[in-house]
Amino acid sequence: MPRDTRWKALLELLAAEGGLDVDDAAHRLGVSPATIRRDLDTLAERRMLVRTRGGALPHGVGYDLPLRHKSARRAEEKQRIAHAVAALVRPGEAIGLTGGTTTTAVAEALAAVPAPAEGEEQGLTVVTNALNIAYALTARPRFKTVLTGGVARPHSYELTGPLADGVLRQITLDTAVLGVGAFDAVEGAATADEAEAGVNRLLCARARRVVVAADSSKLGARAFARICPADAVDVLVTDTGADPDVLAALRERGIDIRTV
Repeated sequence: MPRDTRWKALLELLAAEGGLDVDDAAHRLGVSPATIRRDLDTLAERRMLVRTRGGALPHGVGYDLPLRHKSARRAEEKQRIAHAVAALVRPGEAIGLTGGTTTTAVAEALAAVPAPAEGEEQGLTVVTNALNIAYALTARPRFKTVLTGGVARPHSYELTGPLADGVLRQITLDTAVLGVGAFDAVEGAATADEAEAGVNRLLCARARRVVVAADSSKLGARAFARICPADAVDVLVTDTGADPDVLAALRERGIDIRTV
């Protein structure tokens, strides 16, 4: 098994199970324990996990794995969610997109929507603090792409800080689409990084409608930094694997829930 494939598999196991044991990981991946130890040591040096005696743990509460290692998780569900979110957007709207794998899929779904017929309102304005989303849309002439300033975070490709805040305070949006690390009726929408949460919070405040795009693994969960309370969210788009009790609690907050 190639090294990069092993690393991806190890990070996926760590994210799913909350911890790794060297011997168990070696058995699952079909390699030697010595190979797994070397892999974990390297990943720990890159601050992608914390090495323990006999294994590894996530790098703190709600640790944010690099985007490239999260993109394959629940990919089918994210695609369905993305297309459902894109269907909520009307021609001519100004849309805010946060960073993340699900919102990246939303951007791709928006780009795949046929161009409006001649005489109809043309295009969309997309405001984002995610470098990868801006890059994907910039070459498409029917999108007016606005990228906030800020300092780039290497894990998520998101721009944060006062420069991003300064741009967002000068605009208004029809819809803000949030990618989240967790969404709960009590704790609200949250993510692993407080700087990202701050930018996302401001994006919500500038929008008439807030849509959370999140697969069912994020629902009922908690993450370190709060973005907004649950009742600040208008629509949740998630997959059919969501816990009915969690959805019921969110509906009590007045949220319109779409499962796909």
